[in-house]
Amino acid sequence: MRILITNDDGINAPGLKTLEGVANELAGKDGEVWVVAPAFEQSGVGHCISYTHPMMVSKMGERRYATEGSPADCVLVGLHDVMKDARPDLILSGVNRGNNSAENTLYSGTIGAAIEGALQGVTSIALSQYYGVHNADIDDPFEASAVHGADVVRRILAQVPDDQGDYRLLFNINFPPVPAKEVKGVQVARQGRRPDVYFGVEPHMSPSNRRFLWIKGGDQRVRPSNGTDAAVNLDGYISVTPMRADLTAHDALESFATNL
Repeated sequence: MRILITNDDGINAPGLKTLEGVANELAGKDGEVWVVAPAFEQSGVGHCISYTHPMMVSKMGERRYATEGSPADCVLVGLHDVMKDARPDLILSGVNRGNNSAENTLYSGTIGAAIEGALQGVTSIALSQYYGVHNADIDDPFEASAVHGADVVRRILAQVPDDQGDYRLLFNINFPPVPAKEVKGVQVARQGRRPDVYFGVEPHMSPSNRRFLWIKGGDQRVRPSNGTDAAVNLDGYISVTPMRADLTAHDALESFATNL
């Protein structure tokens, strides 16, 4: 296989090194792994693209490039520039430092890259590592992703249908906040919503008496409904969530069409 990998934590992030290991295992000795990743951290940019300004692309090594753009930009660079003569068979995005379960999915640059890959017609999978008290301080917090990542991706690829409709499927994998040996298995789960958890702001005063605001996330230990992605992660399972970029609320179409 020819695999393109990217992330939103930046080209020097430890999670990207973990993903390179996963991708090399999947590609095999005759395959190729290409890296196109942001030159600096791009967490929280979602599916942003650099539509109004150009970006510099730097070659960092063999099949390894850094861009000044977003994760979705990196996918565009990979498909239409550095790999333009032979497109990849698979795009992997991650491994993100922190979960992209539940409402976090909507903000994630890791997911944004997978969305762009799917829109471009390439099977795309996002991988994220939940952090918690059981894995944050071990030697390798990405251990669960490193040990189980290739197997989960293979299992997904074996099930990808040929006919996917107008919007191609993408897949969101979240590894639980536990060491690799404590992972209980894999569960397919829908996207959840942590109750009463929201992004907000936290004000700080600078030494020059200027007021600044930091964006602040919510409590990631809050449990959503049973059977959803973050819930199974907190129970020690890897979650796999099939997704599409179609934002239509299909369940509301008939009611609104009848009553408007």
